[in-house]
Formats: sequence, C-alpha cells, structure tokens
Amino acid sequence: MSEYDSDIEFDFFDEQETGESPSPGDRSRSQRTPPGGPPARRTDHAGIPPTARLVGLIAFGILIIVLLVLWVQSCSSTSRTSSYRSYLSKVAALAVDSNRLGSRLAQSIETPGITAGALANKIDGLAQQQQADAQVASKLTAPPGLVAPQASMVEALQFRVAGLRGLAQALRAGAGSTNVASTAVTLAAETERLVAGDAVWADLFRERTLQTIAQQHITGLVVPRSRFLQDSGVDSQTFWTPVVERLNGNSTSGGGTSGKAVGTELLGVTVLPSGKALSPTQLNTVVESTKLGFVVSVKNSGDVQVAGVQVTITIKQSPKPITATVRIPLINPGDTKTATFKNLPQPAFVVRTTLEVDVQPVKGETNPDNNSGSYQVIFSLG
Repeated sequence: MSEYDSDIEFDFFDEQETGESPSPGDRSRSQRTPPGGPPARRTDHAGIPPTARLVGLIAFGILIIVLLVLWVQSCSSTSRTSSYRSYLSKVAALAVDSNRLGSRLAQSIETPGITAGALANKIDGLAQQQQADAQVASKLTAPPGLVAPQASMVEALQFRVAGLRGLAQALRAGAGSTNVASTAVTLAAETERLVAGDAVWADLFRERTLQTIAQQHITGLVVPRSRFLQDSGVDSQTFWTPVVERLNGNSTSGGGTSGKAVGTELLGVTVLPSGKALSPTQLNTVVESTKLGFVVSVKNSGDVQVAGVQVTITIKQSPKPITATVRIPLINPGDTKTATFKNLPQPAFVVRTTLEVDVQPVKGETNPDNNSGSYQVIFSLG
C-alpha cells in the first residue's frame, strides 16, 4: 500500500470521529421503534365520550339548582312557621287574660251579699282591663293569610268590652227598681254581646286560622281558644231575673230578704261511682274504688236566689280526718244543685266511722237546722 493510500484511510476515520450529523438513513436506524409499537398517549378522559361528559355536567348543574331551591324553600318555611308561632303566642296571652276576666265576671255575680251598684263597679273594672287587651290586639301584625282572622279576633274582644259596659250600665239603671223583668231583659240583651264575642273568636278567628295553617302545611302550632262565658243560658231573662231580685234585695235593710224567705236544705248524699244513696239511720258499707267520691244535693228552700253556697264533708277517722269543701255558685228558688267531691285521700278500711256533711247557711237564712247530716259508714275493699 502506498503512502498516499494510507493518508486517505486515515482521513476517512478521522472524519467519522469529528461528530458530523449522521445521514438520514443512519438517523432512522438509530431511532428504531421499540418492540410492541409506540406507547399509548395518556388522556384525562380516556373512554368517556364528549356527549356523556356534557350530559353529566348538565345533570350536576340541575342537581345544584334543585338543592338551592329546596334550601331556599326550607328557609322560607322555617321563617313562616316562626312568624306564625310568634303571633299565636301573643294571641294566646290575650286569650288567657280574657278567659280570666270572664271567670271574674261569674265570680262577681255569685258573690254573696253583693249589691247591684257594687257589682256594676266591679264589671266596669273588668271592661277597662278587656279594653286594654283589645288595644294590644289591634296593634299585632298578623302573618300572611291571617289578616282577616286577626281583625275578627280584635272584634271578639270589642264585643266583650261592649257587653261588660252594657251590663254595668243596666245594673245601675235597675238598682233598687221594682221592675225586675225589664232590668232582666236588658241584662240578657247585653250578655248576648258576650256570647257573640265567643262565637266570633271560635268561628271567624280560630277556625279560619286553622284552615290557613293547614293550607300552608304548617304543623306543630296551637291556635288558642277563648270562651268568656263558661256557662250556657247566661244571656236569658230566666237567668237574670233571680239575680236582679237578689241584688235589689241586698240593697234593702233586710240584707237580701225583702220580706221573702231565705234558706237552703241538705237533701242527701250519694256514693260514686255506684250512685248508692247513704242512709242517715243505718250503717252504710262503701266499697273503695279509684273513682270513689260523694255527691251532695242541696235545695234552695227559700224564695230568693242564693249565691256562693259552701258545702263541706268530713270523714271523721283517726288519726287525721279527711275534709273537703266545694262551692255551689248559684241556686234559684226551688232548684236543687249538687256539690261533687272526688280525688279524696284514701280512707281507713274496715273501720266504722262517720261522714258528716254541712251546708253553710247563706246570708239572711234563719233556719239552718236542715243544713247538715251525719252518716255512719264503713269502707270496704269489696
């Protein structure tokens, strides 16, 4: 080999070491695809079609909207219920006070020895208190749907104010008058206003309020009742005639007699729940029961109405007697009323004892001999 040939061979290997870019053929060989093919490209939504993704997003959005609507409705319902509860609690306080005034009216009428003028003064005081309640009621803000019932509630209280004022005026006008019938008719007419107030409260306030809260699907609320007159028949001439006679009689120096007899009479005692009448002359066996009680019958044996008749029973057992007292509000001439005794302490068994009954004499009564009775009893377990 010649020297020239050696130089050429040297130059050839020297050029390969200079790092020149390989030919395209060499590049393709150097980047040969590894066995198994090219690696798969990784995507975030592999296998989920775009349409499915869109439907899912729409469903999620609808769910969020529904939840928001339900939340808003829940908050609105809670707020509505709270406003109704707050309003009805204020009405309940007015109802309780008005009921109390009605009870005080009955107690005033039944006061023994009271005169027409004194009763009129008491009723005037009740009217002032009821008027104050009516003013408070008129300032209440009713929840939606209860504007009309609210106005009816105020109207019911105003009927009571008018009725009380009318009663007081009629009592003063008829005080001492011999025209009892005319006064009784006027008093009955004024009492009808009290009856109207009870009807307005029950029908136009309470029933309509119950309907409204039912329509709005509100539960757990109590709509207060209010009844000013606890007894029926108070708005009649029959009720007021003996009352006027008693009141006018108390205005005289005779202290309620007005020349007429005044008195009460003990008629008898029956046992509950059997209804057996006790004998005043024989030993009575009384069977013990959880419903054990006594009913004492008292008659007005006089000519004028008697009020506030107190009846007392005493079981004379040792070491401590059992005593209880019940008050009969009014008894008209010739009428019989009862005093019922229940929930008494348990008496001693198989021991002979005495049940004593006493009807306290009323004002003007001159013959109390028939006001008491004594009964020999023995209590048995049956």
